[in-house]
Amino acid sequence: MKVMFIGDIVGNVGRGALKQVLPALRTKYIPHIIIANGENAAAGRGITASIAREFFEWGVHGITMGNHTWDNKDIFDWIDEEDRLVRPANYVAEAPGQGAAVIKANGKELGILNLQGRTFLPPIDCPFRKADELLEELKKKTKCVLVDFHAEATSEKIAMGWYLDGRASIVVGTHTHVQTNDDTILPQGTAYLTDVGMVGSKEGVLGMERKAVEYRFLTQMPVRFVVDEGKWQFHAVVVDLDESTGSARSITKIRWTEEDWLLT
Repeated sequence: MKVMFIGDIVGNVGRGALKQVLPALRTKYIPHIIIANGENAAAGRGITASIAREFFEWGVHGITMGNHTWDNKDIFDWIDEEDRLVRPANYVAEAPGQGAAVIKANGKELGILNLQGRTFLPPIDCPFRKADELLEELKKKTKCVLVDFHAEATSEKIAMGWYLDGRASIVVGTHTHVQTNDDTILPQGTAYLTDVGMVGSKEGVLGMERKAVEYRFLTQMPVRFVVDEGKWQFHAVVVDLDESTGSARSITKIRWTEEDWLLT
């Protein structure tokens, strides 16, 4: 089974790139299941029901989230009904939505688990212990499980990769929007990448207009960050899984720019 995971989709530029590029990526890599992180999809903060529906119409089968999950208040109206979207599982038990799900597409099944880190992010329940709790339940339903660890600290992400080696099929990081170059298959068969990257403007700072970010660093004054509208970059990863064991056979990074796309 081939799984494609797409990094944080940021704002209008990111959504436009997804719509434009995904058909070609499906032809090139032939993934059975496509998962995308959508926590920055609505103007850089959160997601809406209409955006989620667009992603599904374009060919995404499941959506993971992160620390901006609740930024668009309409999510409270529909998250409990949308079983193809997961938010960090280590939020408090009373939080709406679900932290794990089994996605079915093209005759295949993939468990997805969303976790959020605690280093340099708001303190919530332990992602490691939550992984212990929920992975066992997911593995009863399918041997193939993807974990999106939405975290700031590289060390926390790497620790999670080693912690879940042999238990999860794929452990990928999101949140920092910069694709790392440490894609590997760990000794017990887990495909790992510290951060998948992002889909959004490559001319801003992590997808945001750079002038506002520069002003913040220069003055330490509060400033509203706005999604940059420059040329896009598209970051994702494709993992080939052995369905009989849940182990990864290969992991391939995808790194396209708008200029690359125009030359194809």
